Amino acid sequence: MDKFQFHDMALTWLDGGTTWLDGGTMFGVVPKVIWSKRYPANEQNQIELPTHPILVQYNGHNIIIDSGLGDGKLTDRQKRNLGVSSESQVEENLAELGLSAADIDLVLMTHLHGDHAAGLTKPQGDGYVSVFPNAKIYVSAVEWEEMQHPNIRSRNTYWKENWEPVAGQVETFDKQASPVEGITMIHTGGHSNGHSVIKLESGGETILHMGDIMPTHSHQNPLWVLAFDDYPMDSIYAKEKLMKEALANGYYFTFYHDAYYRILKWSEDGKEITESVQYKEKQF
Repeated sequence: MDKFQFHDMALTWLDGGTTWLDGGTMFGVVPKVIWSKRYPANEQNQIELPTHPILVQYNGHNIIIDSGLGDGKLTDRQKRNLGVSSESQVEENLAELGLSAADIDLVLMTHLHGDHAAGLTKPQGDGYVSVFPNAKIYVSAVEWEEMQHPNIRSRNTYWKENWEPVAGQVETFDKQASPVEGITMIHTGGHSNGHSVIKLESGGETILHMGDIMPTHSHQNPLWVLAFDDYPMDSIYAKEKLMKEALANGYYFTFYHDAYYRILKWSEDGKEITESVQYKEKQF
């Protein structure tokens, strides 16, 4: 498990499973000849996309950002369509750290698509139960409403088994929320109507977790948005604004889906990576 000590916050990346998705869907209208120079694809044009929650241990709290793919919930068809090569090991990882899922007191959800929210629940008997029974689960009010009442497009990713067992644990917010001092969730929309980013602030520095409006380091360009985005112009506007703020102030960036970087910092012009924790080397 990769770790990063951010002043008085300890970050650990947990194994929430791995998917391999079509590169074209992840880079939208950007031609493959361009994006493939930054993020490698396999012979089926698929790119590796981990779904790795971040454990943040801070001020007596055990906090998880997003929840992974879950374990034992996906059908063979879903695994095939999502290119799932492995399912979640989050509970096993927590045990290695001397914790259990019951020790998690806050779960911060950037949004509730299946690859982020399936790890909130697990099968038990004939139904499903909460994986983190003692946690408050923070998500934007817009996202929570759509999770419960999906439209014709979103019903393929907002699944009732991912929300019904945890409904009593959910805390919603409108524009932003601070579950604890030093951590702020900000509603952006874009990837989904209720999508949020997360700021971690400690020691006079800031980490920005961009969720799925910048799922990998290769999505740094504000115009490089996903074909999956429900509101791509909102993604562009939010990313452009946040990138300007972050680069000017030397923020770190963390990732949930990046197969190569856990956390990094760019130069002020965004052209060079000046500091990073790598997950693994790229293989072109």
